[in-house]
Amino acid sequence: MNPGAFLDYAPIAAAACAIPQFLPQIRKVLATADTAGVSGSWATLTSVNNAAWFTYFALSSYWFALVPSSSATLLAGTLAVLLAKRGATTRRSGVVTLGWALLLTTALALGGRTALGTLLTGGFVVQVTPQLWTAYRTDRPTGISRGTWMLVLGELTCWAVFGIHKADPTLMVLGFTGVTVSVLMLLRIQRTSESASHPSTQGASIVGTDLEPRLVR
Repeated sequence: MNPGAFLDYAPIAAAACAIPQFLPQIRKVLATADTAGVSGSWATLTSVNNAAWFTYFALSSYWFALVPSSSATLLAGTLAVLLAKRGATTRRSGVVTLGWALLLTTALALGGRTALGTLLTGGFVVQVTPQLWTAYRTDRPTGISRGTWMLVLGELTCWAVFGIHKADPTLMVLGFTGVTVSVLMLLRIQRTSESASHPSTQGASIVGTDLEPRLVR
């Protein structure tokens, strides 16, 4: 098979990662009610941005891409509702999300697909910044799902490859930015897991040192 023709199917691989992408995070919140390190703003902005990506993909005739974008819109929205019920979303973040949605709508109305794509190029940074900030500012972000971020990494890797193949700068920026953010999130999750499984032995060492002389006496 021609390598170029093979790369045309990258959106299918992206869809396979994107469709169930938020299910691990939703399941973790429902099972544990633990939202430590999870940003409600991230979930809400993800839902809004993917609704805009749905429009961009439709106008670009990237038909396979409509599946992951619609799935992410629905599931990220569901996650946003769950987080809001557990107090992980603030009124201020809701105002920011509304303003961003209005900006995307205005870009589409005034400049069409090109303007929307240009805004979405930086939109992913707007979307993930609250999540990165929350994850790295929380001492023990135990509420974050590793499964969700593994799927995000898989999806955005596919979009980076597809963007290069189609010479689409919007998709290239989206892909490479997403890969970078996913790696940072997975590193944060890994560090949290290691801290939980290897608690500090400093206290034990102090006790042992203190008791030895007493035993000798």
